[in-house]
Amino acid sequence: MNSLEHVLQKLEGIKVIAPAVPYSSYVGLDLSIHNQELTNYNLSTSNDFENYIENYLKENQAKIAYGGYNETRNLYKRSHVFNTSKEEERNIHIGLDLWTTANTPILAALDGKIHSFQFNNQLGDYGPTIILEHEIDSHHFYTLYGHLSLESIQKLSKGQIIKKGETIATLGNASVNGDYAPHLHFQIIKDIQDKEGDYPGVCSQSTLPFYLSNCPNPNLLLKIK
Repeated sequence: MNSLEHVLQKLEGIKVIAPAVPYSSYVGLDLSIHNQELTNYNLSTSNDFENYIENYLKENQAKIAYGGYNETRNLYKRSHVFNTSKEEERNIHIGLDLWTTANTPILAALDGKIHSFQFNNQLGDYGPTIILEHEIDSHHFYTLYGHLSLESIQKLSKGQIIKKGETIATLGNASVNGDYAPHLHFQIIKDIQDKEGDYPGVCSQSTLPFYLSNCPNPNLLLKIK
């Protein structure tokens, strides 16, 4: 049997955000510790960061900025969700971020059903989150959509059937999305590990090999170039 990664690579026509925006209007965004230009900006608040993203999109004549898979970031130092005195720091992002404006429509990547949903209401967390469950070519896996609006999770039910391309949510703003500039965190998960409405989207260095294996690069599916 082909691996899940191989199956995902063969799929075409997958979009999870703003269906009317072509990939030619996307631009890559590096938020890693290696991007020295970030030190030139004051990004201490969500408003600072939202202004940064808006200006970045304007400068690049783009509508959506994307990136972040397997990216080590300093964004998480402000939150105890990722930093405690008892555990190794979690600062490596294992989903794909798509940065744009609040209320942007979010689409189901594939046919599936609602596995779970939850308001992860802590600083730096996902905010409203939806997890879909899928099965393709005997592969059972999940897709996670984080940083949504509160309205997105108010009328859902577990087991609800969802079709590929169906609008399932809209992006939330900083007041509900974990205090970030508006963006979608999109992640593929093989083994959900009995979690409900939540799954780590940021890991530590020591756990990175597991998470890279369990959470394939979402761009295998989206094919943004």
